[in-house]
Amino acid sequence: MARRNQFWIASLVSLALAQVAVSLLLPRGEPLTIVSDIIQSALLLIAAAAYLPKTSRTQSKASNARLFWILMTTGMAFWLAYQGMWNYFEVIKREDVPDPFLGDVVLFLHLVPMIAALGALPHIKEEERDERLRMLDFSLLLTWWVFIYIYLVIPFQTVAVDEPAYVANFNFAYLTEKIVLLVALAGLVFSSQGGWQRLYAQLLGASALYAASSYVANWAIGHKTYYSGSIYDIPLTASVVWLAAVPAFADRLDLSGHGSSKPVLGLWITRLGMLALFSLPWVALCSEFDSVSRPVKTFRITVTLFAMVVMGIMVFWRQRVLRNELSFFLDRSRRSLDDLKTLQGKLIQSEKLASLGQLVGGAAHEINNPLTAMLGYSDLLSASNLPSEEQQEAARIGEQVRRTKALVGSLLTFARPAPSRLVPVDINSVLGAGLRLLASQLEAQGITIRLRLASSLPPVMADSGQLLHVCLHLARQIADRLDSATRPMVFVRTCQEGNSVLVDFIGDAPLASTLSFDWTVSSQGINRPSTLSLSACCRIIEEHGGQLLRPSNVDVLAYRVALPIASTSAAGQSSRAAAHSGS
Repeated sequence: MARRNQFWIASLVSLALAQVAVSLLLPRGEPLTIVSDIIQSALLLIAAAAYLPKTSRTQSKASNARLFWILMTTGMAFWLAYQGMWNYFEVIKREDVPDPFLGDVVLFLHLVPMIAALGALPHIKEEERDERLRMLDFSLLLTWWVFIYIYLVIPFQTVAVDEPAYVANFNFAYLTEKIVLLVALAGLVFSSQGGWQRLYAQLLGASALYAASSYVANWAIGHKTYYSGSIYDIPLTASVVWLAAVPAFADRLDLSGHGSSKPVLGLWITRLGMLALFSLPWVALCSEFDSVSRPVKTFRITVTLFAMVVMGIMVFWRQRVLRNELSFFLDRSRRSLDDLKTLQGKLIQSEKLASLGQLVGGAAHEINNPLTAMLGYSDLLSASNLPSEEQQEAARIGEQVRRTKALVGSLLTFARPAPSRLVPVDINSVLGAGLRLLASQLEAQGITIRLRLASSLPPVMADSGQLLHVCLHLARQIADRLDSATRPMVFVRTCQEGNSVLVDFIGDAPLASTLSFDWTVSSQGINRPSTLSLSACCRIIEEHGGQLLRPSNVDVLAYRVALPIASTSAAGQSSRAAAHSGS
C-alpha cells in the first residue's frame, strides 16, 4: 500500500508541475488548451482512482465510515465526468464550450455527495436505527439542493435563455454550495478528534483552496482574462492535487476509533431538513413576485410543488420510522422494568439468605457447646463399667453426636465470612463436608448422592469456603432439574488429569464414562453462564486459575471444575489471591 501511495503522489506532483510549466511557457492557443485539459482530466482520474479502494477497504468497520468514502468517490466521479464533457468540446471538437452549458449541472452536483459524506458523521459510532433516520434527513437536504439548482439555473438555460442571468444564478448557487461545504468541514474539525479530525482538516484546506481559486477564476472570466491553461488554473490544479492526496494521507491516520454518539449533531441535521421543507412555500411566493417572465414563474412554481410532494413523502416516511422506533423503545423499557423488578426480588432474597447464613452461624456455635458436653458424657459412659447393652447405647449416642457435630462444623465452614485466601486444599475433604450438608435435603426429595473420590489427589490452591460454595451450588443446580419420580442420582467424582484436578457433577451416572466436556464456560466472552449465581461460580473458579466446563450437548446435566494442582500454581495463585482481596 505504501508503494501505491508513493505512485499516486509522484503522479500527482508530476502532473501539477506539468500544468505549471505549460501555463507559464506556452502562449494562449489551441495547444495550451488541449494540454491543460488533458492534465486536468488525468488529475481527476487519479483522484477518483485514489478514493475508489476506500469504498471496500476501510480501517473502520462502521457502515457510516464506508458510506463516507463511497459518497466522496461519487463526488470525484461527477467532477471527472464534468471535465470529460468539457474535453469533448475543447479537445475533440476543437471549439469553445457553449454558454449556457448543460454540463454545469454535473459540476454543481459533484459537491452534493461530498456534503452528504460529511453528514454521515463517520467519526461517530451510530446505531442502525440512527443511521436510517439520518439517511432520511440527508435525502431531504440533497433533494433541496437539487431543487435550488433547478429553480435558480435551469429556467434561464431551457425555458427562457438568458446568459447573464444564467451565469449570475449559477455562480451564486455554486458559491453558496461551497460555503456550506466549508462551514460543515470547519464544524467537524471543531467537534471531532484524533485521526478523523486531521482528515477533516486536510479536506478543509483543500476545499478552501479550491473555493478561493474558483472565485478568482470566475472573476477572471467576468473580466475576459481567463482562458483554459492560464495561470488561474495553477491554484485550481493545486487544490485538485490536495484533494487527490487525501486518501493516501488517510492511510497514515488511525481512523478505526469512533467517538460516542452526539445527539446535538443529529438534531441540527434534522432541523436543517425541516427548514429546507418549510422554505419551499416561501420560495414559491418569492417566485410569484419576482420580476421574471411568466414562463419562468410557471416553471419555478411547478418545480416547487413537485419538490414539496417529494419532500413531504420523505417526511411522512421519517415519521413512520420514528413511530416504529418509539414502539421499540417502549417495549424495551417495559422489559427493562420487568427485569429490574425480577433483579430486585433476587437481591431481596439474597439479603434474606445472607441474614439466614449469619443466623445459622450463630446458632451453630450455640448448638456446638451442648454437643461437646453430650459427646464427652457418652464417651465416659462407654468407658465405664456399665452393662454391655448400656455401653452399646452410649456408643450409638456418641456416634450420632459426632455426626451432628460434623454437620454443624460444615454449617460453620459455609456460613463463616472470611477473606479470600488461597492455600493448599484437599478437594475430597471439601466435597465430603459440603455434600454432607446437602445429602439430607436431597434425600427428602428422593434424590441420592453418589461419590467416587480418587485417592491420593494432590492439593489445589483454593479458598475452602469459596470452593465449598461452588460445589454446593453446582450439585444443587443439577438436583433441581432432576425428575424425582425416576429415583434420580447426583453423581460426583474426582480425578487427576495432567496438572489439574477434575471434579465432575453429573445428573445421570451411566453417562459418566461417555461424556466429553468440550465447552468452556467463561464469565467474559461468548459462552457466558445463563444465571447470575452460575456466573458468580464461574468467576470464583477463574480467580482460582481453573475452568468451568460443560458438555457440548446442553441437554445433559453435567459440570466439570478443573483446578490446577498446588505444585504448579502456588506462586501465581497466591499473588492473584492477594490482588483480589486487596481490590
